[in-house]
Amino acid sequence: MTFSLTIAQHNALKTLASDAKHNALAGGSRSGKTFLLVRSILIRAMKAPKSRHAVFRYRFNAIKSSIIYDTLPKVMELCFPGLGQASELNKTDWFLQLPNGSEIWFGGLDDKERTEKILGNEFCTIYFNECSQIPYQSVITALTRLAQKTSLRGKAYYDLNPPSKQHWTYRLLVERKDPLSGQLVANPGDYTYFQINPSDNLENLPEDYLEMLDSLPDRQRQRFLLGQFADDSEGALWDDETLHYSRLLNASDLPDFKRIAIAVDPSGCSGEEDVRSDEVGIMVGAVGADGRGYLLEDLSGRHGPADWAQIVCDAFERHDADKVIGEDNYGGAMVEHTIRSVNPDIPYESVKATRGKVVRAEPISSLYHRGKIVHVGRFHELEEQLCGFTTSGYTGLRSPDRADAVVWLWTYLFPGMTQSDRKREWRPPKVVTAPRKSTRYARFA
Repeated sequence: MTFSLTIAQHNALKTLASDAKHNALAGGSRSGKTFLLVRSILIRAMKAPKSRHAVFRYRFNAIKSSIIYDTLPKVMELCFPGLGQASELNKTDWFLQLPNGSEIWFGGLDDKERTEKILGNEFCTIYFNECSQIPYQSVITALTRLAQKTSLRGKAYYDLNPPSKQHWTYRLLVERKDPLSGQLVANPGDYTYFQINPSDNLENLPEDYLEMLDSLPDRQRQRFLLGQFADDSEGALWDDETLHYSRLLNASDLPDFKRIAIAVDPSGCSGEEDVRSDEVGIMVGAVGADGRGYLLEDLSGRHGPADWAQIVCDAFERHDADKVIGEDNYGGAMVEHTIRSVNPDIPYESVKATRGKVVRAEPISSLYHRGKIVHVGRFHELEEQLCGFTTSGYTGLRSPDRADAVVWLWTYLFPGMTQSDRKREWRPPKVVTAPRKSTRYARFA
Protein backbone atom coordinates (compact mmCIF):
# COMPACT_ATOMS: atom_id res chain seq x y z
CA MET A 1 0.00 0.00 0.00
CA THR A 2 1.41 3.39 -0.99
CA PHE A 3 1.13 6.54 1.07
CA SER A 4 1.43 10.22 0.18
CA LEU A 5 0.32 13.45 1.80
CA THR A 6 -1.88 15.98 0.04
CA ILE A 7 -0.77 19.61 -0.29
CA ALA A 8 -3.10 20.70 2.51
CA GLN A 9 -1.82 17.92 4.76
CA HIS A 10 1.78 19.03 4.15
CA ASN A 11 0.77 22.56 5.18
CA ALA A 12 -0.98 21.16 8.28
CA LEU A 13 2.23 19.39 9.29
CA LYS A 14 4.16 22.66 8.92
CA THR A 15 1.71 24.22 11.36
CA LEU A 16 2.19 21.37 13.82
CA ALA A 17 5.96 21.78 13.56
CA SER A 18 5.83 25.48 14.47
CA ASP A 19 7.12 26.87 17.75
CA ALA A 20 3.58 27.25 19.09
CA LYS A 21 2.76 25.29 22.24
CA HIS A 22 -0.93 24.70 21.38
CA ASN A 23 -1.65 23.33 17.91
CA ALA A 24 -5.15 22.69 16.57
CA LEU A 25 -6.33 20.99 13.39
CA ALA A 26 -10.01 21.66 12.76
CA GLY A 27 -12.38 21.10 9.91
CA GLY A 28 -14.77 18.70 8.29
CA SER A 29 -15.09 14.96 8.60
CA ARG A 30 -12.46 12.56 7.19
CA SER A 31 -9.95 15.27 6.38
CA GLY A 32 -7.04 13.34 7.89
CA LYS A 33 -6.68 15.34 11.12
CA THR A 34 -6.34 12.37 13.47
CA PHE A 35 -3.94 10.57 11.10
CA LEU A 36 -1.64 13.61 10.95
CA LEU A 37 -1.63 14.15 14.71
CA VAL A 38 -0.94 10.51 15.55
CA ARG A 39 1.89 10.58 12.99
CA SER A 40 3.31 13.72 14.63
CA ILE A 41 3.23 12.14 18.08
CA LEU A 42 5.06 9.05 16.82
CA ILE A 43 7.75 11.25 15.27
CA ARG A 44 8.19 13.16 18.53
CA ALA A 45 8.30 9.91 20.51
CA MET A 46 11.02 8.48 18.24
CA LYS A 47 13.07 11.69 18.41
CA ALA A 48 13.21 11.72 22.19
CA PRO A 49 14.02 8.34 23.79
CA LYS A 50 12.10 7.55 27.00
CA SER A 51 9.71 10.43 26.43
CA ARG A 52 6.04 10.13 27.37
CA HIS A 53 3.04 11.26 25.35
CA ALA A 54 -0.71 11.11 26.06
CA VAL A 55 -3.76 10.85 23.81
CA PHE A 56 -7.07 11.73 25.47
CA ARG A 57 -10.65 11.53 24.35
CA TYR A 58 -13.80 11.98 26.42
CA ARG A 59 -14.74 8.27 26.37
CA PHE A 60 -12.08 5.57 26.65
CA ASN A 61 -14.07 3.11 24.52
CA ALA A 62 -14.06 5.67 21.71
CA ILE A 63 -10.30 6.15 21.81
CA LYS A 64 -9.75 2.39 21.93
CA SER A 65 -11.81 1.76 18.80
CA SER A 66 -10.88 4.86 16.81
CA ILE A 67 -7.16 5.30 17.59
CA ILE A 68 -5.64 2.28 19.35
CA TYR A 69 -7.16 -0.28 16.98
CA ASP A 70 -7.67 1.86 13.87
CA THR A 71 -5.63 5.01 13.23
CA LEU A 72 -2.50 4.04 15.15
CA PRO A 73 -1.91 0.72 13.31
CA LYS A 74 -2.58 2.44 9.96
CA VAL A 75 -0.09 5.22 10.67
CA MET A 76 2.63 2.79 11.75
CA GLU A 77 2.07 0.52 8.74
CA LEU A 78 1.99 3.32 6.16
CA CYS A 79 4.52 5.75 7.61
CA PHE A 80 6.84 3.64 9.77
CA PRO A 81 6.98 0.06 8.46
CA GLY A 82 8.14 -2.40 11.09
CA LEU A 83 7.53 -0.04 14.02
CA GLY A 84 4.32 -1.77 15.03
CA GLN A 85 5.97 -5.18 15.26
CA ALA A 86 8.83 -3.73 17.31
CA SER A 87 6.51 -1.94 19.76
CA GLU A 88 4.48 -3.38 22.62
CA LEU A 89 0.91 -2.42 23.54
CA ASN A 90 0.23 -2.73 27.27
CA LYS A 91 -3.46 -3.61 27.55
CA THR A 92 -3.53 -3.37 31.33
CA ASP A 93 -2.59 0.30 31.62
CA TRP A 94 -3.14 1.02 27.90
CA PHE A 95 0.07 2.53 26.67
CA LEU A 96 2.27 1.77 23.66
CA GLN A 97 5.99 1.32 24.35
CA LEU A 98 8.31 2.04 21.42
CA PRO A 99 11.72 0.37 20.92
CA ASN A 100 13.54 3.46 22.24
CA GLY A 101 11.63 3.33 25.55
CA SER A 102 9.19 6.13 24.71
CA GLU A 103 5.58 5.62 25.74
CA ILE A 104 2.25 6.80 24.32
CA TRP A 105 -0.57 6.60 26.88
CA PHE A 106 -4.29 6.46 26.02
CA GLY A 107 -7.14 7.54 28.28
CA GLY A 108 -10.76 8.61 28.48
CA LEU A 109 -11.29 11.71 30.59
CA ASP A 110 -14.71 10.45 31.71
CA ASP A 111 -13.04 7.65 33.70
CA LYS A 112 -11.75 9.32 36.87
CA GLU A 113 -9.78 6.33 38.15
CA ARG A 114 -7.98 5.70 34.87
CA THR A 115 -7.39 9.41 34.31
CA GLU A 116 -5.88 9.89 37.76
CA LYS A 117 -3.52 6.98 37.10
CA ILE A 118 -2.38 8.43 33.78
CA LEU A 119 -2.04 11.94 35.19
CA GLY A 120 0.33 10.63 37.81
CA ASN A 121 2.90 10.87 34.99
CA GLU A 122 4.38 13.88 33.21
CA PHE A 123 4.24 14.18 29.42
CA CYS A 124 5.92 16.20 26.70
CA THR A 125 2.94 15.85 24.33
CA ILE A 126 -0.77 15.80 25.14
CA TYR A 127 -3.27 15.27 22.33
CA PHE A 128 -6.98 15.98 22.84
CA ASN A 129 -8.81 13.93 20.21
CA GLU A 130 -12.30 15.19 19.26
CA CYS A 131 -11.80 17.92 21.82
CA SER A 132 -15.20 19.52 21.16
CA GLN A 133 -16.57 16.64 23.27
CA ILE A 134 -14.19 17.30 26.20
CA PRO A 135 -15.14 19.73 29.01
CA TYR A 136 -12.69 22.59 29.35
CA GLN A 137 -12.04 21.83 33.03
CA SER A 138 -10.78 18.37 32.01
CA VAL A 139 -8.44 19.99 29.48
CA ILE A 140 -7.07 22.36 32.13
CA THR A 141 -6.42 19.47 34.50
CA ALA A 142 -4.64 17.39 31.86
CA LEU A 143 -2.46 20.33 30.76
CA THR A 144 -0.95 20.53 34.24
CA ARG A 145 0.89 17.31 33.34
CA LEU A 146 2.50 18.78 30.21
CA ALA A 147 5.71 18.99 32.20
CA GLN A 148 8.17 16.26 31.17
CA LYS A 149 11.62 17.68 30.54
CA THR A 150 13.04 16.27 27.30
CA SER A 151 14.88 17.53 24.23
CA LEU A 152 11.45 18.47 22.82
CA ARG A 153 9.34 21.50 23.63
CA GLY A 154 6.10 20.52 25.35
CA LYS A 155 3.17 20.59 22.94
CA ALA A 156 -0.59 20.26 23.18
CA TYR A 157 -2.45 18.99 20.12
CA TYR A 158 -6.17 19.37 19.43
CA ASP A 159 -8.49 18.17 16.70
CA LEU A 160 -12.17 18.83 16.22
CA ASN A 161 -15.16 19.14 13.94
CA PRO A 162 -16.10 22.75 14.82
CA PRO A 163 -19.19 23.01 17.07
CA SER A 164 -20.88 26.29 18.14
CA LYS A 165 -19.00 29.55 18.56
CA GLN A 166 -20.06 29.38 22.20
CA HIS A 167 -17.75 26.41 22.70
CA TRP A 168 -14.44 26.81 24.52
CA THR A 169 -12.54 25.61 21.44
CA TYR A 170 -13.64 28.67 19.45
CA ARG A 171 -12.85 31.07 22.28
CA LEU A 172 -9.42 29.61 23.01
CA LEU A 173 -8.12 28.30 19.69
CA VAL A 174 -9.65 30.82 17.26
CA GLU A 175 -10.19 34.02 19.28
CA ARG A 176 -7.22 33.18 21.55
CA LYS A 177 -9.14 34.25 24.62
CA ASP A 178 -9.30 32.55 27.98
CA PRO A 179 -12.67 30.74 27.94
CA LEU A 180 -13.24 31.49 31.64
CA SER A 181 -12.25 35.16 31.89
CA GLY A 182 -12.79 36.23 28.27
CA GLN A 183 -9.43 38.00 28.33
CA LEU A 184 -6.86 37.63 25.56
CA VAL A 185 -4.38 34.86 26.41
CA ALA A 186 -0.98 36.00 27.65
CA ASN A 187 0.92 34.68 24.61
CA PRO A 188 -1.31 34.56 21.52
CA GLY A 189 1.65 33.30 19.46
CA ASP A 190 1.52 30.08 21.46
CA TYR A 191 -1.67 29.09 19.61
CA THR A 192 -1.99 27.90 16.02
CA TYR A 193 -5.16 26.90 14.21
CA PHE A 194 -5.23 25.18 10.84
CA GLN A 195 -8.41 24.34 8.96
CA ILE A 196 -8.44 21.23 6.78
CA ASN A 197 -11.54 19.77 5.13
CA PRO A 198 -12.50 16.53 3.34
CA SER A 199 -12.02 18.31 0.01
CA ASP A 200 -8.32 18.50 0.98
CA ASN A 201 -8.18 14.71 1.28
CA LEU A 202 -9.90 13.57 -1.92
CA GLU A 203 -7.14 11.09 -2.79
CA ASN A 204 -7.99 9.02 0.29
CA LEU A 205 -11.81 9.14 0.22
CA PRO A 206 -14.52 7.22 -1.64
CA GLU A 207 -15.67 9.01 -4.77
CA ASP A 208 -19.17 9.73 -3.47
CA TYR A 209 -18.17 10.79 0.06
CA LEU A 210 -18.21 14.55 -0.56
CA GLU A 211 -21.49 14.18 -2.42
CA MET A 212 -22.98 12.53 0.65
CA LEU A 213 -21.73 15.32 2.95
CA ASP A 214 -23.03 17.94 0.54
CA SER A 215 -26.53 16.44 0.79
CA LEU A 216 -26.68 16.79 4.59
CA PRO A 217 -28.96 19.37 6.24
CA ASP A 218 -27.35 22.80 6.18
CA ARG A 219 -26.16 22.81 9.80
CA GLN A 220 -24.43 19.42 9.49
CA ARG A 221 -23.14 20.36 6.02
CA GLN A 222 -21.49 23.49 7.42
CA ARG A 223 -19.80 21.50 10.13
CA PHE A 224 -18.80 18.20 8.52
CA LEU A 225 -18.18 19.35 4.92
CA LEU A 226 -17.02 22.94 5.31
CA GLY A 227 -15.59 22.74 8.83
CA GLN A 228 -17.26 25.93 10.02
CA PHE A 229 -18.24 26.90 13.54
CA ALA A 230 -21.98 27.42 13.95
CA ASP A 231 -23.37 30.78 14.96
CA ASP A 232 -24.02 31.10 18.68
CA SER A 233 -27.75 30.41 18.44
CA GLU A 234 -27.57 27.71 15.79
CA GLY A 235 -28.62 24.30 17.04
CA ALA A 236 -29.31 25.50 20.60
CA LEU A 237 -31.79 23.26 22.45
CA TRP A 238 -32.68 26.06 24.90
CA ASP A 239 -32.42 29.83 24.64
CA ASP A 240 -33.05 32.78 26.95
CA GLU A 241 -36.34 33.66 25.28
CA THR A 242 -37.80 30.17 25.74
CA LEU A 243 -36.74 30.09 29.39
CA HIS A 244 -38.14 33.59 29.93
CA TYR A 245 -41.58 32.50 28.77
CA SER A 246 -41.28 29.31 30.84
CA ARG A 247 -40.98 31.29 34.08
CA LEU A 248 -43.62 31.81 36.77
CA LEU A 249 -42.82 34.41 39.41
CA ASN A 250 -46.20 34.46 41.17
CA ALA A 251 -46.43 31.23 43.14
CA SER A 252 -50.08 31.91 43.97
CA ASP A 253 -50.87 30.89 40.39
CA LEU A 254 -49.63 27.33 40.89
CA PRO A 255 -52.10 24.50 40.25
CA ASP A 256 -52.56 21.49 42.50
CA PHE A 257 -49.93 18.80 41.98
CA LYS A 258 -50.54 15.19 40.92
CA ARG A 259 -46.98 13.85 41.21
CA ILE A 260 -43.78 15.17 42.80
CA ALA A 261 -40.28 13.75 42.29
CA ILE A 262 -36.69 14.56 43.18
CA ALA A 263 -33.92 13.78 40.69
CA VAL A 264 -30.29 13.28 41.71
CA ASP A 265 -27.28 13.35 39.39
CA PRO A 266 -24.33 12.19 41.55
CA SER A 267 -20.67 13.15 41.31
CA GLY A 268 -17.42 12.18 42.98
CA CYS A 269 -17.48 15.33 45.09
CA SER A 270 -16.32 14.95 48.69
CA GLY A 271 -17.61 18.29 49.93
CA GLU A 272 -17.97 22.00 49.27
CA GLU A 273 -14.20 22.56 49.28
CA ASP A 274 -13.65 19.99 46.54
CA VAL A 275 -13.74 22.52 43.69
CA ARG A 276 -12.12 20.06 41.28
CA SER A 277 -15.20 17.83 41.24
CA ASP A 278 -18.52 18.21 39.51
CA GLU A 279 -21.56 19.29 41.47
CA VAL A 280 -24.30 16.96 42.65
CA GLY A 281 -27.41 17.85 40.66
CA ILE A 282 -30.57 17.81 42.83
CA MET A 283 -33.86 19.00 41.30
CA VAL A 284 -37.40 18.99 42.69
CA GLY A 285 -40.30 19.07 40.27
CA ALA A 286 -43.97 18.24 39.94
CA VAL A 287 -46.69 17.57 37.39
CA GLY A 288 -49.66 19.84 37.93
CA ALA A 289 -53.34 19.06 37.51
CA ASP A 290 -53.08 21.14 34.32
CA GLY A 291 -50.62 18.62 32.83
CA ARG A 292 -47.61 20.95 32.96
CA GLY A 293 -44.32 20.34 34.76
CA TYR A 294 -43.25 22.74 37.51
CA LEU A 295 -39.62 23.06 38.61
CA LEU A 296 -39.78 23.92 42.32
CA GLU A 297 -36.25 23.80 43.72
CA ASP A 298 -32.62 23.50 42.66
CA LEU A 299 -30.69 22.08 45.61
CA SER A 300 -27.52 21.29 43.64
CA GLY A 301 -24.03 21.98 44.93
CA ARG A 302 -20.67 20.53 45.92
CA HIS A 303 -21.99 18.37 48.70
CA GLY A 304 -20.35 15.33 50.27
CA PRO A 305 -22.39 12.07 50.21
CA ALA A 306 -23.79 12.42 53.73
CA ASP A 307 -24.79 16.03 53.08
CA TRP A 308 -26.52 15.56 49.75
CA ALA A 309 -28.36 12.48 51.04
CA GLN A 310 -29.71 14.55 53.94
CA ILE A 311 -30.66 17.38 51.56
CA VAL A 312 -32.58 14.93 49.35
CA CYS A 313 -34.38 13.30 52.29
CA ASP A 314 -35.31 16.67 53.79
CA ALA A 315 -36.69 17.81 50.43
CA PHE A 316 -38.64 14.56 50.08
CA GLU A 317 -40.41 15.20 53.38
CA ARG A 318 -40.84 18.93 52.79
CA HIS A 319 -42.51 18.45 49.42
CA ASP A 320 -44.37 15.24 50.30
CA ALA A 321 -42.74 13.73 47.20
CA ASP A 322 -43.56 10.41 45.57
CA LYS A 323 -40.14 9.18 44.51
CA VAL A 324 -36.41 9.93 44.30
CA ILE A 325 -34.78 9.29 40.92
CA GLY A 326 -31.04 8.62 40.65
CA GLU A 327 -28.81 8.14 37.59
CA ASP A 328 -26.53 5.25 38.42
CA ASN A 329 -23.98 4.97 35.59
CA TYR A 330 -21.12 6.19 37.77
CA GLY A 331 -22.57 5.79 41.26
CA GLY A 332 -24.25 2.43 40.87
CA ALA A 333 -26.00 1.23 44.03
CA MET A 334 -24.11 3.92 45.97
CA VAL A 335 -26.84 6.50 45.34
CA GLU A 336 -29.63 4.37 46.73
CA HIS A 337 -27.48 3.16 49.63
CA THR A 338 -26.43 6.71 50.55
CA ILE A 339 -30.00 8.01 50.55
CA ARG A 340 -31.37 5.05 52.48
CA SER A 341 -28.64 5.39 55.09
CA VAL A 342 -30.50 8.58 56.06
CA ASN A 343 -34.06 7.37 55.42
CA PRO A 344 -34.51 3.65 54.64
CA ASP A 345 -38.15 4.18 53.63
CA ILE A 346 -37.48 6.54 50.70
CA PRO A 347 -39.15 5.25 47.47
CA TYR A 348 -36.19 5.18 45.09
CA GLU A 349 -35.75 4.28 41.41
CA SER A 350 -32.42 4.12 39.61
CA VAL A 351 -32.12 4.83 35.91
CA LYS A 352 -29.28 4.04 33.53
CA ALA A 353 -28.16 6.24 30.67
CA THR A 354 -28.28 4.32 27.40
CA ARG A 355 -27.89 7.32 25.11
CA GLY A 356 -25.79 10.48 24.96
CA LYS A 357 -26.60 13.65 26.91
CA VAL A 358 -27.83 15.58 23.89
CA VAL A 359 -30.09 12.77 22.66
CA ARG A 360 -31.66 12.50 26.12
CA ALA A 361 -32.04 16.28 26.35
CA GLU A 362 -33.74 16.86 22.98
CA PRO A 363 -37.24 15.60 23.92
CA ILE A 364 -37.05 17.57 27.17
CA SER A 365 -36.15 20.70 25.20
CA SER A 366 -39.25 20.04 23.12
CA LEU A 367 -41.38 20.09 26.28
CA TYR A 368 -40.07 23.58 27.06
CA HIS A 369 -40.71 24.88 23.56
CA ARG A 370 -44.27 23.53 23.71
CA GLY A 371 -44.92 25.38 26.96
CA LYS A 372 -45.17 22.17 29.01
CA ILE A 373 -42.51 23.13 31.60
CA VAL A 374 -42.58 26.04 34.06
CA HIS A 375 -39.73 27.29 36.26
CA VAL A 376 -41.16 28.56 39.53
CA GLY A 377 -38.69 31.37 40.07
CA ARG A 378 -35.21 31.96 38.65
CA PHE A 379 -32.58 29.22 38.38
CA HIS A 380 -29.54 31.01 36.98
CA GLU A 381 -26.93 28.24 37.16
CA LEU A 382 -29.29 25.63 35.76
CA GLU A 383 -30.51 27.86 32.94
CA GLU A 384 -26.95 28.70 31.94
CA GLN A 385 -26.25 24.97 31.61
CA LEU A 386 -29.43 24.38 29.59
CA CYS A 387 -28.42 27.12 27.13
CA GLY A 388 -25.08 25.31 26.66
CA PHE A 389 -26.81 22.33 25.02
CA THR A 390 -26.76 22.28 21.22
CA THR A 391 -27.58 19.57 18.74
CA SER A 392 -23.84 19.15 18.16
CA GLY A 393 -22.96 18.70 21.83
CA TYR A 394 -22.73 20.43 25.18
CA THR A 395 -20.79 23.70 24.89
CA GLY A 396 -20.57 24.73 28.52
CA LEU A 397 -17.33 25.02 30.47
CA ARG A 398 -18.29 22.68 33.31
CA SER A 399 -20.17 19.43 33.60
CA PRO A 400 -23.96 20.05 33.25
CA ASP A 401 -24.91 18.29 36.49
CA ARG A 402 -27.92 20.50 37.17
CA ALA A 403 -29.18 20.14 33.62
CA ASP A 404 -28.65 16.37 33.72
CA ALA A 405 -30.76 16.16 36.88
CA VAL A 406 -33.53 18.20 35.22
CA VAL A 407 -33.48 15.90 32.20
CA TRP A 408 -33.90 12.86 34.47
CA LEU A 409 -36.65 14.63 36.40
CA TRP A 410 -38.84 15.43 33.38
CA THR A 411 -38.06 12.11 31.71
CA TYR A 412 -39.49 10.38 34.77
CA LEU A 413 -42.49 12.67 35.17
CA PHE A 414 -43.26 12.65 31.43
CA PRO A 415 -42.42 9.02 30.55
CA GLY A 416 -44.19 9.14 27.19
CA MET A 417 -41.46 11.41 25.85
CA THR A 418 -38.79 8.69 25.95
CA GLN A 419 -40.59 5.50 25.06
CA SER A 420 -37.98 4.79 22.37
CA ASP A 421 -35.42 4.18 25.12
CA ARG A 422 -36.60 0.62 25.73
CA LYS A 423 -33.54 -0.50 27.66
CA ARG A 424 -34.60 1.52 30.67
CA GLU A 425 -37.86 -0.43 31.13
CA TRP A 426 -39.37 2.31 33.23
CA ARG A 427 -42.46 1.67 35.33
CA PRO A 428 -45.18 4.33 35.22
CA PRO A 429 -44.72 6.83 38.04
CA LYS A 430 -47.05 6.71 41.00
CA VAL A 431 -50.23 8.68 40.39
CA VAL A 432 -51.81 10.36 43.40
CA THR A 433 -55.58 10.36 42.96
CA ALA A 434 -56.22 13.44 45.11
CA PRO A 435 -54.28 16.50 43.85
CA ARG A 436 -52.32 18.27 46.56
CA LYS A 437 -52.60 21.95 47.29
CA SER A 438 -49.50 23.90 46.31
CA THR A 439 -49.66 26.91 48.62
CA ARG A 440 -46.52 25.79 50.46
CA TYR A 441 -44.41 26.60 47.36
CA ALA A 442 -45.00 30.36 47.61
CA ARG A 443 -41.56 30.88 49.16
CA PHE A 444 -39.81 29.57 46.03
CA ALA A 445 -41.06 32.39 43.76
